[in-house]
Amino acid sequence: MIAFLIQRFLQACGLMMSVALIAFVMFQFVGDPVDGMLPENATQIERDELRNKLGLNDSVLTQYTRFVGNIAQGNFGISYYNQSDVFSLIAERLPATLELVFVAVVMSLAIGIPLGVWVTFSKNRVMTSLVQTLSLVGVSLPSFVVGILLIIVFSVWLGWFPSHGRGEITEIGGWSTGLLTVTGWQSIILPAMSLALFMITMVMRLLKSEMQETLRADYIKFAKARGIKQRSIRYKHVLKNSLLPVITVVGLQIGGLIAFAVVTETIFQWPGMGLLFIQAVNYVDIPVISAYLVFISLIFVTINTVVDIIYQFVDPRMRAK
Repeated sequence: MIAFLIQRFLQACGLMMSVALIAFVMFQFVGDPVDGMLPENATQIERDELRNKLGLNDSVLTQYTRFVGNIAQGNFGISYYNQSDVFSLIAERLPATLELVFVAVVMSLAIGIPLGVWVTFSKNRVMTSLVQTLSLVGVSLPSFVVGILLIIVFSVWLGWFPSHGRGEITEIGGWSTGLLTVTGWQSIILPAMSLALFMITMVMRLLKSEMQETLRADYIKFAKARGIKQRSIRYKHVLKNSLLPVITVVGLQIGGLIAFAVVTETIFQWPGMGLLFIQAVNYVDIPVISAYLVFISLIFVTINTVVDIIYQFVDPRMRAK
């Protein structure tokens, strides 16, 4: 087990170094940040002074080494556009993104699991086929189209929910949340639904597949032969044993939700990390862009590593490899 943990740690470190290199080198070719930080009438002396201050005249290798060293110390540098600490900017926007992803995951499970159970056991084949077809249509639409449609229907036509913003927020020990206010809940419903639509369909179809497979298991046949009530078989045995793969996949999808929240946050002007990333791209704010990509990659690596470790404890066959 110790060897496995060391191996996973070294793999994670190597992957993060590669991501840092790709993020750093890729955005060297986006443009000159000095152009966005100084007015058009700035003199060449002012431009040279700013480039020296930012360390842009150093070699790429020197800049990358400095970049990785600073990250290892929790220092992501200074934002070119905001002229403030990048880590503070991300920490300020992080609660909004995590809150949005949390509500989206809860929606996915709360809607996807009942739909999956209903589609599996319902005798109305017409309705089940209709639900599955509509779910495929919904998940096939681009997320920006879904977001715009939700705004048109529920904000413009019906006026039920606001179309942008986070609503009133509350500060709790340095953590901002809108889940304790009415306007906060009203503001988060539409972006969370837009973000959760794909996962709702995924949970529904995966759960249906797992339950159908479980229904063919021998112990389910024996339970029916023993005269156990149908309801008990469905929910105590079939559903319970089919949820583990669903929860595992949902856990792995959390990193994807955080990464793909960029589009949703832009459409709904949700003040999270995704909107910060788009603004950084517009202003060629290389420190923010690089820090964002490294942070998202770290989330992916951490989640996958934790899942691998959990599997080692849960499944003895994995420890034998």
